Amino acid sequence: MSFRMTRLHRYYGLYTAGFVLLVIALAVLEEHGMPARWIGYAFLFFTIAMYAFIGIMSRTSDVSEYYVAGRRIPAMFNGMATGADWMSAASFIGLAGTLYLSGYQGLAYVLGWTGGFVLVALLLAPYLRRFGEYTIPDFLGARYGGNTVRLVGVAAAILASFVYVVAQIYGVGVITSRFVSLQFEIGVFVGLAGILVCSFLGGMRAVTWTQVAQYVILIIAYITPVAILSYKVTGVPVPQLVYGQVLQEVTRLENKLFDLPQEVEARHLFQVRAEMYAEKIVRLPHSLNEERQVLAERINQLKASDAQMKDIVAVERQRRDLPHDVDQARIRWESLMFASAARASPPTHHAEAFPADSPDKRWQLQVNFLTLVFCLTIGTAALPHVLMRYYTTPTVKEARDSVFWSLCFILLLYVTAPAYAVFAKYEVFTHLAEIPIAKLPGWVAAWGKVGLITIEDINGDGILQLAELTLNPDVIVLATPEIAGMPYVISGLVAAGALAAALSTADGLLLTIAGSLSHDVYYRIMQPQASAQLRLVISKSVLLLTAVLAAMLAAQKPGTILSMVAWAFSIAASAFFPALVLGIFWKRANRQGAVAGMLVGLCLTLYYLVRVEFDSIPWLGIGGLQMEPWFGIQSTSAGVFGVVAGAATIVLVSLATSAPPLEIQQFVERIRSARPRR
Repeated sequence: MSFRMTRLHRYYGLYTAGFVLLVIALAVLEEHGMPARWIGYAFLFFTIAMYAFIGIMSRTSDVSEYYVAGRRIPAMFNGMATGADWMSAASFIGLAGTLYLSGYQGLAYVLGWTGGFVLVALLLAPYLRRFGEYTIPDFLGARYGGNTVRLVGVAAAILASFVYVVAQIYGVGVITSRFVSLQFEIGVFVGLAGILVCSFLGGMRAVTWTQVAQYVILIIAYITPVAILSYKVTGVPVPQLVYGQVLQEVTRLENKLFDLPQEVEARHLFQVRAEMYAEKIVRLPHSLNEERQVLAERINQLKASDAQMKDIVAVERQRRDLPHDVDQARIRWESLMFASAARASPPTHHAEAFPADSPDKRWQLQVNFLTLVFCLTIGTAALPHVLMRYYTTPTVKEARDSVFWSLCFILLLYVTAPAYAVFAKYEVFTHLAEIPIAKLPGWVAAWGKVGLITIEDINGDGILQLAELTLNPDVIVLATPEIAGMPYVISGLVAAGALAAALSTADGLLLTIAGSLSHDVYYRIMQPQASAQLRLVISKSVLLLTAVLAAMLAAQKPGTILSMVAWAFSIAASAFFPALVLGIFWKRANRQGAVAGMLVGLCLTLYYLVRVEFDSIPWLGIGGLQMEPWFGIQSTSAGVFGVVAGAATIVLVSLATSAPPLEIQQFVERIRSARPRR
């Protein structure tokens, strides 16, 4: 093992050195006039080519190698691979952006995501490794007996993983559309190709070694720009240590900018607009008919006055873009009303905890903070693609050790994210706020084309107020090098890191889905006599089909990266955590209780998520869904209801029905025994 570890250290040391030399070479070439687009292409193709090379070299037709990498991954490298698997586009792109927009409240993501690994180490990883086998539904089937609980586990794993993988592929589309000027939809499928070359040929074996390589790139890419920015602002290139003093400067700028007369005026105008849309909604359908009539009269006036054709076409386009019916008008105008109301609301200070003008609102913010921490913590400990990684270590001890290494590698990014948000906000406040819109830097227009930045001069003064600037949280990390005026090679480096984060997680998620269907459904239930070769063919076919479906959905831009990931966590938490933990630590839990608990938890979470988040689901022909949140809890925390209801259902149903067979109880004792160390 020591010889193998030495060889692995040498290989990845050379790989890291080669990547650093590539960055330096591109920086030199940029100084000598290399076009920015070429730099973007160089990062894109070099990184994907390296991942493809590792994937091809790790190809295998052995079932154990394909599903669990032969159980030969050392703890440190498994921790690094888990870190890359875990630090998805949500962590790399979305976390700092959420901290930028919501300040203190965004820390719920940091607390929840790191806390979950403590539960993994204490409650799950050692016992799953002692059990062995390949998937989480495998464990559920063995622990509770029968195929019903296995099928419920498969359905939940596919649903949670599919929602999660859509978010990753969406992130790939954002990156490629901005940095290599591809159309968003095309960028999605280019990223899909990168995902498939890593996971298609070698399964978990290829994915593991690719993820180690991807971790190296993503952590270098994440820390480098904020370290440069920290040195530029404070003279110290360690942002984690000095961002507190920059936060004080951000607070000073907030006190100066938020109360400027032009800022107050802009917020007032957005409030007037929100009230206008509210009035239109109340007056439907008359308001929609009036809109059509006004635009028709305007077109007739323009034609009668021999106006220029472009003016007539512009008004005709406005009429054509009007909602077609009352339901569509209500949905669109409600969206615009809420967007305007958000811009009209008084801005919150970055360091202010739970800002509210009444005790009830403050209590609601606190409840949402705590429930989100709960869902992310429990969801982290229940994500199938993360738990599968602990099947790959040689021993139970190394499974526990690899959780420690996972936390160490994840820590590097998570302690940097708050600093990233503060430095980015400082740059925006000092270089964008209150400057002429005509003199805005080119990156603003570039990100505007992608749809992640919106500027509207609502008061017509030609000056950019903060209320007139809307930044999608997904843009903060990707745009920070341009905001700070760094060389374009740093922007390309960040894009490469974000791509590595998205691809590494997508690889693990697709493998989870393919494994659940090919191993748990096809092999365990439908064709137990199937050959190893046929099982791998089925797995690869499912993987390809799932990847294409996820890319097609991601091309529709269904939501922000972080919100989609939070939904996946709630789904996984409610479906798996109670059944897994009670299955390990309570021998009385039986099959009927597990099936009932998983279904109740999953269905309640999905019901709440859909009813709170969506007005309608057009492709199902369902409208009028939205309801008031229970206790004011947002859809991202939907799992809090599912976890509690699922755990209670497992306990009650298990106590009301017969105890599990003796062999099942012995199975529980065996996996909890400290003696076996295989």
